This record gives sequence, structure tokens and C-alpha cells, in this order.
Amino acid sequence: MRADRLVSLVLLLRQHGRLSAAALARELEVSTRTVLRDIEALSAAGVPVYTERGRNGGFALLPGFRTELTGLNHDEALALLVAGSRRGAQAFGLGSALASAMLKVVDALPESYRNTAAGAAERLLIDPETDLLSRRLVSEEVPDAIAAEVLRAVFAGHRLQIHYAAVDQTPEWRTVDPIGLVTIRDRAYLLATRSGADRTYRLSRVLAAKELAEPAQRPDRVDLGRAWQERSTRFRTDGDQVTVLVRVNPARREDLLSTALAVHAEEPDADGWLRLEVAFQDSRHAEWALWQLSTNAEALAPRSLRAALRDRAAAIVTRYEVSP
Repeated sequence: MRADRLVSLVLLLRQHGRLSAAALARELEVSTRTVLRDIEALSAAGVPVYTERGRNGGFALLPGFRTELTGLNHDEALALLVAGSRRGAQAFGLGSALASAMLKVVDALPESYRNTAAGAAERLLIDPETDLLSRRLVSEEVPDAIAAEVLRAVFAGHRLQIHYAAVDQTPEWRTVDPIGLVTIRDRAYLLATRSGADRTYRLSRVLAAKELAEPAQRPDRVDLGRAWQERSTRFRTDGDQVTVLVRVNPARREDLLSTALAVHAEEPDADGWLRLEVAFQDSRHAEWALWQLSTNAEALAPRSLRAALRDRAAAIVTRYEVSP
């Protein structure tokens, strides 16, 4: 790992010209003391890195220095394959590998392309931490150690033990046969089988993981897209789901669909609104989703949902009708 960090340090200096110890520490996610030790190691190895003192000083390489440092390791190559979604790389514990790989890719470009790419990159901001309303976009965190253990088991084709905390259940150890990993809307899922039955586990709920030496019982090849679609279909049709008939303002249609499990029917209503038949996980889910839409949606059926929304609205009115 230190060798990869030294390579990244040299590439950062090549691309930025001069960086302070604090800036290098932020980029490499280490302490400034570690950066100083790495600088000493590079100097001892013959890399022409020098110090510029003063207010705008820092570390730099002698002009014209270049060496072949662009070979990608396994994790970096894998990170590039999932780089279509930076958050996907983060979800699988490959965020640092992706950053290191991109440094090497940029360094491998011809100088004219490199300058053009750097200028273009300044014009793009992908997946900022907040939206236009300054709401922080919360993604589920998966500890690197757990993600690495799960990845090893998936790629090696070994069985996996996970300490899993299912919703409203006491965490317990489970032995599963891993099939693959899926990330969607900043959430990562492990597709597996347990005692021959299909199972899907959210990685953020895995409290610990251990790769076993025993081979996993799984087919040699898998169509992960098809497997995910099949499980998604079963999830939407199994359990205690509730079907709701709802009228919605067309401007809020996507907001409604983003919370529903499935859409069974849709047609225009007489006043320009839309009438949809949608499925939710349960009555509580349906009530929460429609409450978010305020007066931009109206539940027509079932009657129990209309009553629940009416009672909630009445409670709000009661709370605020008397001045403090």
C-alpha cells in the first residue's frame, strides 16, 4: 500500500507542479508526518523532489522529470471499470483505488491531451455533496474492511460469513454463497444464496464479514442484470404490499414514482392531473409518500389511507390553530 501511495505522491506533484505537505496529506488521506516520511523515502530512492520554502512553498519535482509510473494494480483497474459511478466505487470500498487509478490515467496521456483534460475537468462537477436547496445527500457508508472482505469472497468464489442486522431483528451470523454486488441510488447490495434460496443483503447492514476457504455453491457465469431484475420483481410482488389509487399533479409525478414500488396503471384525469394505480411496501409507506406531496396528490383508495391522511392533517391543524 505504501508503494502505491508513493506513486500517487509523485503523480500529484507531476500534475500540480508544487503542493504543500497539508495538501498532499488531504489528497492521500494520510497525516502530514506520513507525507514527510514519504518525501524522504522518495529522495533516498533518487526521485528529484525538493522543497520550496516560503508562504507559497511546498514540494516539487525537478523540471522535466518523468518515469514510468502508470501501471495499474488490480484494485485500480477494477475501480476504473465501475468509474461510471464515482459513488459506486465508494460503495464497494474502491474510492481510494479510483483516485489513484485516475492519477495514473491522466499521467499516461500525451501532454497536450493532459492539459486539455485538466481544463475540461475544471468545468465539470459530478455528484456534489448537496443539492440546490443545500440538502446534504446522504449515502450509506460501508467500512472498507467489510467491503474488501466481501469483494474478495465474490471474486474468489468462496463462501462468506456475514454478521447481518436485518430490520427489526437481532443481528446474527449467516453463511452465504455470494453471487455479485449491485449499487443503486448510493446503496450497495450483495446478491447471494443461502441454503439454495435467493437472498439480497444491504451492505450497510453488514456489521462484520469473513471470507471462508470453502468454495461457494454458485454457477460459473451469471447475468447480474437479469438476476437483479428478477429479485426486484419478486420484491415488488411479495409481502404485504398495498395498492393505492391516486391523483397527482403532473409536475410531481416523478416524485411519486420515486417512492412507489411499482406502477400498475396510469391515465390522464379530466382536470389535467394524472390518475395512477401504484404499489407501496405497506400502509405506512403509502401514507408517508403521499404526505410528502401535500396538496399535489390525492389518495382515492383505499379508504383507510384517506382516513389516515385526514387524521394526520387534522392533528397538524389542531397543533397550530392556537397561538403560543
